[in-house]
Amino acid sequence: MEIRMFRHVPKNYVKALQRVHEAVFGDALHEARLQDRPNFLMLLALEDDEVVGFKIGYEVEDGIFYSWLGGVDPQHRRKGIAMDLMERQHEELTKLGYEAVRTYSRNERKEMLIVNLKAGFNIVDTFTDHKGRHKIVLEKCLTATQKR
Repeated sequence: MEIRMFRHVPKNYVKALQRVHEAVFGDALHEARLQDRPNFLMLLALEDDEVVGFKIGYEVEDGIFYSWLGGVDPQHRRKGIAMDLMERQHEELTKLGYEAVRTYSRNERKEMLIVNLKAGFNIVDTFTDHKGRHKIVLEKCLTATQKR
């Protein structure tokens, strides 16, 4: 497996990314949602040049990166791909000088909650979104000297 990093949406992988997103989340990923995000970063896990996982995020405020969307094709789960993507993302964010990474999850997505907790995230807040869904806010400090 290979992980490739992009600062924009790679046109040659859009259809494969949409396929994995739909397999993970059950709905379509519209390319327009990926446009105009500040300091956009996308990581794709590829096996034989086929997308098997992804991690997408962008800067939400100075020093904080929002890890927005991510998932692994159900046929490729339990291979450590989600953790590999997360570790690679955090390595890159540290190089870029980010102090923390933030993500949101839901109680229904227990596997992702567990992956985040194992990776060192802390639950810092909860809220109800505009669709009435309960969200869990998780953050991980990327600098050794700062505690978030």
